[in-house]
Amino acid sequence: MSIQHMAKMHTDEADIDEDLVQRLLRAQFPQWANLPIRRLVSGGTVNAIYRVGTELTVRLPLTASGAEGLAQEALWLPRLAPVVRVSIPTVVGTGEPGEGYPWAWSIHQWIEGDVLVEGRVAESELLARDLAAFVTDIRKADPYHAPPAYRGAPLATADAGTRAAIEVLGRTDEPFDADAALAAWEAALAAPTWSGAQYWTHSDLMPSNLLVADDRLVAVLDFETAGIGDPAIDLIPAWNLLPPSARRTFRDRVDVDDDTWARGRGWALSMAVIQLPYYRNTNPVISTNARYVINQVLAD
Repeated sequence: MSIQHMAKMHTDEADIDEDLVQRLLRAQFPQWANLPIRRLVSGGTVNAIYRVGTELTVRLPLTASGAEGLAQEALWLPRLAPVVRVSIPTVVGTGEPGEGYPWAWSIHQWIEGDVLVEGRVAESELLARDLAAFVTDIRKADPYHAPPAYRGAPLATADAGTRAAIEVLGRTDEPFDADAALAAWEAALAAPTWSGAQYWTHSDLMPSNLLVADDRLVAVLDFETAGIGDPAIDLIPAWNLLPPSARRTFRDRVDVDDDTWARGRGWALSMAVIQLPYYRNTNPVISTNARYVINQVLAD
């Protein structure tokens, strides 16, 4: 998809381009205003991301709801960084509304690495181990005063939206087995609700939020959804990224019981069936991944 002609994903999405980014920088961070600016094509649905020079990225929320997590992310990233063994974003500046743009925005330090893509994982066993290490690391973060994770509530809170999305997909031209999806969803719902300690979770471990170098996980991005809740949500890479051959390695190393694993499978399916009809014509990265997840879950 052309950077200049990226389709809008949301009806209330702001108009954002390189000229706006430069004007915002010129007004608020003039030391960076003359650096080259280019939009990055990504699977992100919350922010428009621009690389500025070689060391920075500017992230501008696309909608008002997307802007809500920015301050929380800036608060918690420095506290989570010492807990995990991979790089996570560093906020180097927070911008204010201006130049016709209505919300706060952020500047991050650039992290070098390649974005992961489902079905194209070279060293899947190594990646499974690295992902499991991140998932177990972040659980060790102090939960005191931590915010609730975006998907930290019981799986049943997604029931209505998931069933509605399955029904919609059943009426489209997608190659989609609605009955099988519904059966898989109901099996996940049958798992008992999490009643253990509330752990820190990233809550959005999509492939586009993971960076690798030399086949090893080097960074995890986008912590706006992070917070405490059911650890099942951080199991979704088992179906949205890893091939079946590495799924067992990941499961063994994240150390979860059968019920938590079942809820993780349910979260992966729920996210995919909701994302696919919403983004199928506007975000090929997300819609392609959603199809992959559905196939993986139903074959699992």
